[in-house]
This record gives sequence, structure tokens and C-alpha cells, in this order.
Amino acid sequence: MDVKKIFIIVTLVLVMAIALVSMGIAYVGGVRGIGLLGVLFFLTFGIVVVLAQLIPAAILLSSLIGAVVSPSRRAEVPIRVA
Repeated sequence: MDVKKIFIIVTLVLVMAIALVSMGIAYVGGVRGIGLLGVLFFLTFGIVVVLAQLIPAAILLSSLIGAVVSPSRRAEVPIRVA
């Protein structure tokens, strides 16, 4: 199979799993009728947005930790006073 098709299938499975869990939470919470659909979309897309922001945040955090831990003057030439 093509990698693009696998990525699309995995993405759809993730979104459907999030949608089903959020619908279950809303139903147990007492939401019925058309409100269930609204809560389903609100929670599903809210969770997807948070997950989409988590990836760049993890990259930035790892870069920050790498910059703090690494020595700052490893590539500099020492200064000589004549």
C-alpha cells in the first residue's frame, strides 16, 4: 500500500475514535437530541486542535532542553591577548 493511504486511514481511525469517545462522554453526561451532535463536534475538533498543537510544542521543548544542556562555546576559537 501507499504510505499516503496508510496515513489517511490512520488519521480517520484516530478522528473516529475521538468522536466516539466524546459522544459517549456527552451521552453519559445527559446530553440528548441535536445537542449531542454539537457536543460531539465541539469535543472532537477541540481535541484534534490540542493534539495538533502538541507536536510543535514538543519540538520546541526538546530544542530548548538541548540548548540549555549543551555547552555554549564548543565551536568558538579562544581569544588570545597579545
